Amino acid sequence: MKSINTRQLVLVAGLMFLAVIIRVILYPFNFSPVIAIALFSGAVVKDKKIAFLLPLLAMFLSDVIFEVFNIAEGFWGWGQLVGYAILIGITFFGSFLKKISVVSVTTFSVASSIIFFFLSNSSVWLLYNGMYANTFEGFTACLAAGLPFLKINLLADLFYSSLLFGSFAYFTKNAFSVTEAKGSFLK
Repeated sequence: MKSINTRQLVLVAGLMFLAVIIRVILYPFNFSPVIAIALFSGAVVKDKKIAFLLPLLAMFLSDVIFEVFNIAEGFWGWGQLVGYAILIGITFFGSFLKKISVVSVTTFSVASSIIFFFLSNSSVWLLYNGMYANTFEGFTACLAAGLPFLKINLLADLFYSSLLFGSFAYFTKNAFSVTEAKGSFLK
């Protein structure tokens, strides 16, 4: 396996740093790039260790900042671990995005938002006894309570996915030679 070069390391570190900063700054609005980065990493990053680590580290570092600076509760239990697992799943899901186009990126981005919404809300219903009844009605009430977050997540995921995949397409076409891009850690 080839080792990662300096340019690639800077790109990965830059993406992670931006995700952390944006997630922390826009925390009250929940307009986070982390799901889009998970999707992008799965689709574009050839080295799967890096692909899976990128969104997890972004999430973890921003959670540390939340905790250390008392912005929000950074570490809050099993539901948070489910969130990390969902990011792993979305990164894996992104690996099925073979052709980068407006339609495919939009479809995968919307699907990622819905997957995150459904799984994260299902975990709240399952893990936090007393918040919602352990009935079908309780489950639907839990999903209904999450709908405002779904709307914001859909917008954020579409925005950041467009930005990431659009920038990647632009730079692959205009800034890097084809052989340089194919020989890198990117697909």
